[in-house]
Amino acid sequence: MSKVAIALAVPSTPPVIQQLLTERAVAYREVLDHPGLNPDSKVQAVLLDDSAGALMVMFAQSQLLDLNRLADLIGRRMTAVAQSRLREILDRHGLKQLPGLPAITRSSCLYEEQLLQQPLLLISSGEPGLLLEVTREDFLRLLGVANAGRFGEPLSEIILNLNRPDDDSEAITQAVKAFTARRIQQRLEATIEIPPLAESVRKIMRLRVDPEVTIDEITSVVETDPALAAQVMSWASSSYYAAPSKIRSVEDAIVRVLGVDLVINLALSLSLGKTLSLPKDNPQSCTPYWQQSIYTAAVIEGLTRSMPRDKRPETGLAYLAGLLHNFGYLLLAHVFPPHFSLICRHLEVNPHVSHSMIEQHLLGISREQMGAWLMRHWGMPDELTAALRFQHDPDYIDADAEYPNLVCMALGLLRNRGVGHGAYAPLPDALFERLNVTREKAEDAVNKVLEAEVLLRELANKFSQA
Repeated sequence: MSKVAIALAVPSTPPVIQQLLTERAVAYREVLDHPGLNPDSKVQAVLLDDSAGALMVMFAQSQLLDLNRLADLIGRRMTAVAQSRLREILDRHGLKQLPGLPAITRSSCLYEEQLLQQPLLLISSGEPGLLLEVTREDFLRLLGVANAGRFGEPLSEIILNLNRPDDDSEAITQAVKAFTARRIQQRLEATIEIPPLAESVRKIMRLRVDPEVTIDEITSVVETDPALAAQVMSWASSSYYAAPSKIRSVEDAIVRVLGVDLVINLALSLSLGKTLSLPKDNPQSCTPYWQQSIYTAAVIEGLTRSMPRDKRPETGLAYLAGLLHNFGYLLLAHVFPPHFSLICRHLEVNPHVSHSMIEQHLLGISREQMGAWLMRHWGMPDELTAALRFQHDPDYIDADAEYPNLVCMALGLLRNRGVGHGAYAPLPDALFERLNVTREKAEDAVNKVLEAEVLLRELANKFSQA
């Protein structure tokens, strides 16, 4: 074929695509592909699959498809379909490349919501070099039942170092740290590493969010778990709660001493704690796990009572945040035993450094990040996830801020009294102002907890022995 003949061989829309567009009553204009076209309008289609099936994903050519972000969004870790399978699909329809039309592959569809910012979109015709321009409305009609999401990374925000070789050493160091964090995330997501929630925990969670939960319902759940029932009886009988007379049953413990809210949160905390066992290795001179948890929860309870009634968060949930604030510690020991021992050794020789900084230095991730991830993974309340994730940020003001703010204040107050790890650090005035708690009332809350130290340790030991 001569050069002139090749130049005149303009591609045309394949018949199967023409028919599909006609059936859907979609008007289109053929556009030859060239570098001058707006990449924000050019739709990139890719077919992914996993054991659950295929998924067509569409995004702008001005973006990178971030598979990790996609996995976070849909809960599936997908990869590109095998080329042999894709070729078989395309050959069946007489196509040379994948068009952005889910009807061709008969798969579900997910599109990057940024695409809808463009009034006109360019999709592949199935023929290389030929695009089909359609309106945004017709594009959505072609997708049928599809979901939108944010999973694309703008290429404009990925900056390559093309001319600064002296910066390569630092870049390599940062890359290794980032890669380590991704490997940790992958290990966290492996189901073999994270135990599923026990059915008793799920039942307790359902009761926690039920505003009309009855004494009979919580009693029934607790009594089905003999160990949990024994613990509830033991808590109610402890000197800390000073029961007026002998506790004879779970119902007695709930009605006369503890109350429904406290029983649910104590039971949930204990049940989750049993999911991941306490590590055998610990930093020397550290506050025992359950003792730290009980102290923090008790201080938060006092701080919450000091807040104006109309400003208080959900008391039970705030208490639970205190009990579970250090859950990432258990997860760290469960997933990375060798690294956990190394962290313990660093904590021992760096009492002036926060555990978060040590964990970031050694692992590239902190227990707060891991604990919050697991709370999301288990479907815990968003308030609890925020409390774990931002508990060391006294300036946090975003969603559900009162929960991490309360944990932050409680931990800081206790740390300044020698309970917990880290050096003395004054809490900012803004934190007290946001929570509407004076420093005097906050210190009073801590004093009351430390005055009951012997009784709280007794309660913490009951957790440890469960």
